[in-house]
Amino acid sequence: MKELRYINKFFYKYRGRLFAGLLITAIATIFRIVVPAKIGDSIDIIKAHMNGEITTEMLKSELLYNILLIIGAALLSGFFTFLMRQTIIVISRYIEFDLKNEVFRQYEKLSLNFYKQNRTGDLMSRISEDVSKVRMYAGPALMYSTTTLTLFVVAISYMIYTAPLLTLYAVAPLPILSIGIYRLSIAIHKRSTVVQQYLSKLTTFTQESFSGISVIKAYGIEDRTITKFEDLSNTSKDKNIDLTKVQALFFPLMVLLIGLSNILVVYVGGKQYINGDIDFGTIVEFLIYVNMLTWPVAIVGWVSSMVQQAEASQARINEFLKEEPQIKNTSSAHADIVGKIEFRNVSFTYPDTNITALKNVSFSIHPGETLAIIGNTGSGKSTILELIGRLYDVMEGSYLVDDQPAKDVNLDDLRNAIGYVPQDAFLFSESIRNNIKFGKEDATEDEVINAAKNAAVHKNIVEFQNGYETILGERGISLSGGQKQRVSIARAIIKDPKILLFDDCLSAVDTETEEEILKNLQKISKAKTTVIVSHRVSSVKNADRILVLEQGSIVQQGTHTELVNKDGYYQALYNKQLLEKDL
Repeated sequence: MKELRYINKFFYKYRGRLFAGLLITAIATIFRIVVPAKIGDSIDIIKAHMNGEITTEMLKSELLYNILLIIGAALLSGFFTFLMRQTIIVISRYIEFDLKNEVFRQYEKLSLNFYKQNRTGDLMSRISEDVSKVRMYAGPALMYSTTTLTLFVVAISYMIYTAPLLTLYAVAPLPILSIGIYRLSIAIHKRSTVVQQYLSKLTTFTQESFSGISVIKAYGIEDRTITKFEDLSNTSKDKNIDLTKVQALFFPLMVLLIGLSNILVVYVGGKQYINGDIDFGTIVEFLIYVNMLTWPVAIVGWVSSMVQQAEASQARINEFLKEEPQIKNTSSAHADIVGKIEFRNVSFTYPDTNITALKNVSFSIHPGETLAIIGNTGSGKSTILELIGRLYDVMEGSYLVDDQPAKDVNLDDLRNAIGYVPQDAFLFSESIRNNIKFGKEDATEDEVINAAKNAAVHKNIVEFQNGYETILGERGISLSGGQKQRVSIARAIIKDPKILLFDDCLSAVDTETEEEILKNLQKISKAKTTVIVSHRVSSVKNADRILVLEQGSIVQQGTHTELVNKDGYYQALYNKQLLEKDL
């Protein structure tokens, strides 16, 4: 259970409620113990009446008293059992809530490279299925363990006090059960781990299939996808069946050993009764106690299974919780970001692919300036934007923000000062208004509309039946590529950041709309640091300076006028795009 030690801090957090819950559990169990004792007393009273030892009036009086005690004990046991569930089970829900939030916060902290190495389905499985398994340990397993322990301690103590020899025979099969449970638990732990792994694979495959359903339909590979899903489902089913086969041994073993205990109680107790060592009611009490212990014995197996599954799940959760973010916030001091950016001989190689994206890149941008970056696919344009936002840290050279190393700048301040429009616009399954307000949560209606107008998407939005309240499909699938890009631009504009980063975000809009957006951006970015990445000369021609990248190196730089009159990549691209426009 070493992996489950992680959640001990949550038990400590709710220690007051937990102690109360455990105390209530013990009280509820103690009241249950009263019932068999009073039933045994009642049988002895009836036997005494049959032997003429007590009168009918005394019989009625004693039976009425015992019946009232039995009913009272049952009612109190039921009441405290209700309180028990209201405390311990509720605590387990609080722990589930805290753990899910902790896992989610860790997911947010982890670097971009982590998400390139792990699949979304696996991340979802760990924060949902695995956390639920852990909750079963923190709630039902703890509750039933306390019930079982209390019942065993109180019941067996009373049984030993009443008839020591009979108790010895009654509990003799229990050590055999314990050994069986221990061996079965080891097998359950191993098989639970495999089951959770296949559940993650199944979740990942399903999530990717639904996200890429348009591609699956376009290529007509529905049958192939279904076949793969069936193969994965069958393997997952087989692993679950293997686990269930082991779990299924608990109850037959329990029933066998409880039955053996009953036989021993009847045989040994009968002999003791004949010899006059115990009363007849004692045998009845012991039979009730033994059968009362049936459920706790069964619970031992169930709890053991839950703990093993929780251990396997917490191990998977801890694997990610122990993951250290590659990008760390090293400064707790807050400062206003002005917006000056400088790269000094920056080189960068992606750690997951070992592809060198940048080689000795140097440039500087001041607030109010616009830098444009142009080049072939794979030349390193987007990498520069990722480094500016510290989605990755530079490996060689220096990246400075406001004349100090970026690592020394508060990471939250830096990212709050950036409005980033990625190449692949990502929109959430929310209303268009909320997607725009993602850049500024407390934005007014006028600010939302103004941002949409500056992004040249307002006219499209008002044509929709529900306007700004239009709910988008997953990843904004309801909109066209150009509309998604423009909503994403509006989201960056409404934030009113010090630094604007545009990563080829006008590739899906027509030339006329592009001109309108660029004209609006010129007015908006007068006091801002702006970096535009594009494949189009028309998108970068008004920039204060243009960098031309080729295989990660700067091969040309200057203004549009300077570069268009100089032989090289930029001039060739300009002439090519001019010809395409004329055609």
